Amino acid sequence: MKGHPGTVHHVTAADNRATLAAFLRARLTPASWSRVQKLVRGRHVLVHGNVCTDVARRLKAGEVVKVLAAAAAPPPQATDVRIVHLDDDVVVVDKPTGITTTRHHEEASWPARRKQIQPTLEELVPDAIGRFLAARAARSPHPRRRGTTGQEGKRRRVPPVRAVHRIDRETSGLVVFARNVPASRILAEQFRLHTTRRRYLALVVGRAEAGTIESHLVRDRGDGRRGSADGEEGKLAITHVNPVEHIGDAYTLVECRLETGRTHQIRIHMAERGHPVCGERVYLQTRRHGPKDESRAPRVMLHATELGFVHPVTGHEIVFESVLPRDIRDVLARLRKELGRA
Repeated sequence: MKGHPGTVHHVTAADNRATLAAFLRARLTPASWSRVQKLVRGRHVLVHGNVCTDVARRLKAGEVVKVLAAAAAPPPQATDVRIVHLDDDVVVVDKPTGITTTRHHEEASWPARRKQIQPTLEELVPDAIGRFLAARAARSPHPRRRGTTGQEGKRRRVPPVRAVHRIDRETSGLVVFARNVPASRILAEQFRLHTTRRRYLALVVGRAEAGTIESHLVRDRGDGRRGSADGEEGKLAITHVNPVEHIGDAYTLVECRLETGRTHQIRIHMAERGHPVCGERVYLQTRRHGPKDESRAPRVMLHATELGFVHPVTGHEIVFESVLPRDIRDVLARLRKELGRA
């Protein structure tokens, strides 16, 4: 089939308000209605990073539709979200891959049942907090603490949290949420002023070297995708890159420290330098003749490994770290073995 599953398609102005079914039938040719319906309902289609099982979904210009070769895994649940730090004002969690940080504004009015098909991290965190508090109370030798779970051992309801920053759906790692309005305002200002500490680990193609990447990012570089502008149009983006491990000349585990925090900043900067993040599908065409990604990475190999900020109440700087998740460690181990670095 031409336009086989495993492809990425960009919704243009001409496609605005088209149904997902019509959009796919025009691109997966030949594609019958039953074929498109099977792909969508079988969790093979992502719209703007979220699994979409609604063939009648109306698309908007600028959205990205991905057709997966294999069905998307079931979305993470609250039990997959690890609480790293919790107090009355903030909660820091270790985000699993496969889930967006917040819900797209157009999906805010969806009924709860529809949201449960593909929950966001923001929606799962309150339940994760409740489970964390219940487990802590169960371990406590003090009866009063045990009682905080509520009557008859039920977990108490935890209020919604407030997002102050985001990381991509496929990116794993540390995210902080505010638990009240004052904390939300203070933390959001820190991220706006870029005073937070944000360090990522990424497995990239080729032999990357140390350096600082600075450019101005725009929403549309001319092909419907985000990218760097030639002049000073767009938002300033600065990424400091330092190699951690070279796996021959084929791959490099790099540390990326963000001086700014723009959408897809690391993915764009590394791709434009000719070292796309392994598993990258959107920004691969920034350089057509660079090294090829043959890592067979199951997702974008990017992990938010360090997060630091000033606590909104105590005024103390706090820093958290997260180790590489199992899927990235497995890819690294396999590449080392295949390239003679075991």
